[in-house]
Amino acid sequence: MARVKVRKGMPTVGLSKAEFTRRLKERFFDPAFDPLGEEVGRIVEAAWDGYHDYRKAPRTQKAGAHYADPSYEISVDWLKARDAIAAAERRQKSGSSKSRILLVNGSPRSDQTCPGEMSKSFRLIEIAKRTIERERGFETELLDLSLTTSQYRRTIHPCKSCVSTAMPLCHWPCSCYPNHAIGQVHDWMNEIYPMWAAAHGVLIVTPVQWYQARSPLKAIIDRLVCADGGNPDPTTTQGKNPNLAKQLELSGWPYPRHLADWLGDIGLQSAGSRAAIDRYIGDHEPCATSHVALDADRALHDEVRNAARTLVSAVRLMRRGKLARPGAELGEPRPK
Repeated sequence: MARVKVRKGMPTVGLSKAEFTRRLKERFFDPAFDPLGEEVGRIVEAAWDGYHDYRKAPRTQKAGAHYADPSYEISVDWLKARDAIAAAERRQKSGSSKSRILLVNGSPRSDQTCPGEMSKSFRLIEIAKRTIERERGFETELLDLSLTTSQYRRTIHPCKSCVSTAMPLCHWPCSCYPNHAIGQVHDWMNEIYPMWAAAHGVLIVTPVQWYQARSPLKAIIDRLVCADGGNPDPTTTQGKNPNLAKQLELSGWPYPRHLADWLGDIGLQSAGSRAAIDRYIGDHEPCATSHVALDADRALHDEVRNAARTLVSAVRLMRRGKLARPGAELGEPRPK
């Protein structure tokens, strides 16, 4: 097997201590911190030490017997996320569990922050939620992406595209975050992955602005890449070693689909044409009256209810093993 060279050459991203200090102290701009100058100074020194030594995962433990390298010091953050996903998967696969629909509000608008008015997507999600919860044996979970703009440090960090180096470098769940050394913490995805793993169906309501779904939803879609072929054992790449990852992929990588029971390119199956809606609300009317336009569009309200009911029907069939998946028995000539 030929060895593939890891390409390097981008400019350094390292900061001087002065610039690091300036950026960190921006967190303490509020005059309420002024009397705490000495305490802030000590915090800055401790943070600089972690940054300078690049302690991405400062708390680790030995991986243990279920990993290729049991002695590898693995992040406790990653282990916690892995365990949460495993618990969600057990709940999802339990025959006695209620059918769970994950409702995703893809709009970052909130009446709790700058827009000062709720989003129409949230209103439509509420219609779907009420419809589904009337069904016997069903429950819902809401993933409200407006929290990324309205709630303290509710962050979805961007995908770093480890896949493009080599598939095994992308771990399931994602191990890129948190990165304590450079302050990339409070990554919501460690709570979002179990939401997807526990769901039997997903209903997404999102506005389209500038020809694309809103940025928090796109961030989730990007970060779900690790469910499609991601490496469940970070010890095989000794964390983020690109050389080891390339060798592992070229030796024959199986591209495991961790949410293959039902998810997208990773297995997600459409609930049918009635479950997909694409509508304008108040097109070419003033933005100020868009909620009035939504009030008046009773047909859209019914379409949302029908989409929810269609998803409920598909989940019922899926859990009984009766949802047709033409071609599911065929092998994939190109798994990736």
